[in-house]
Amino acid sequence: MKRALSLSITGVLCALALAPLAVHAVDYPLPPPGSRLIGHNQRYIMPDNGKNLEYVADKFGTGILLLLEANNKVDPLLPKAGSEITIPSQMLLPDTPREGIVINLAELRLYYYPPGQNKVEVYPIGIGQLGRETPEMVTRISQKIPNPSWTPTANIRARSEAQGIKLPAVVPAGPNNPLGRYALRLEKGGGEYLIHGTNVRRSVGQRVSSGCIRLRSEDIKALFSKAAWGTRVQIINQPVKYSVELDGRRYVEVHQPLSTNDWDNPQTAPIAISASFGRFIDDGRSDRGAVDNAMTRRAGYPVEVSGTASPAPSKAPIQSAHNAPETRSEGLLSGVQ
Repeated sequence: MKRALSLSITGVLCALALAPLAVHAVDYPLPPPGSRLIGHNQRYIMPDNGKNLEYVADKFGTGILLLLEANNKVDPLLPKAGSEITIPSQMLLPDTPREGIVINLAELRLYYYPPGQNKVEVYPIGIGQLGRETPEMVTRISQKIPNPSWTPTANIRARSEAQGIKLPAVVPAGPNNPLGRYALRLEKGGGEYLIHGTNVRRSVGQRVSSGCIRLRSEDIKALFSKAAWGTRVQIINQPVKYSVELDGRRYVEVHQPLSTNDWDNPQTAPIAISASFGRFIDDGRSDRGAVDNAMTRRAGYPVEVSGTASPAPSKAPIQSAHNAPETRSEGLLSGVQ
């Protein structure tokens, strides 16, 4: 299960040392109107350094669950030296307005469209776990707070006490604050939902929060400096994205859906097919078999499903340990975390 996998990975990785890396969200030029395909997948040869997939996710500015989707036959804790890792850095933009912040829960990514700039910044995120889900909404940033303190909600306090953990009334700003150094409050939901940093770096890219959206420290710092008060924020949950590109090629990007109960298996759980996606599948220019394969594999990156032959896209170069892709670089809060 996507949730169970997140929790088990978190438990094991807690025991593994992971040095902070200077990786930031990846910038992509915006495609022209009518196109949604950005970036390209990369290949990384695992060095003989004893590192795990969490290290690779951090190095390339992606999330651990995205890497696991793309590399479903690789040991996440001890990838074999010399094994080829697919970095899922090609994606389809969500079918939403290219404005402000767009968060797709199913892919654990945040898209930020800087106003007046022909680019999109893509960040890996952590989201709400089962039973404490991050809700879908269209809202805006209502408050920007540096060096936030954290006041646990009554529900969080009760859950912690049930586990034998007594939380303080207020956690002051500092290295032990679970909100990190920056927080963006969302207007909807009474202001209880935040986009914030974290003091548990490995939680980014997983379902572990109490409903808020977590970013790595350098990412929330960058987003905080750019996203203005009043910025539009749209949160969606779309495990399937699809596109007909300007050259006629057709693509499907399928992510494992979020678990809705403890026994869900996101690799086999059914995914609802919208009317528009049904028309895309039934169109004679789509290869239905290729679509079915993409829906079954759920690799988390775009797969071409064109029904007619077309030139193969060029492959990205292999990335070595020293050849990573270029990347960019006091308030009191009460809310879910």
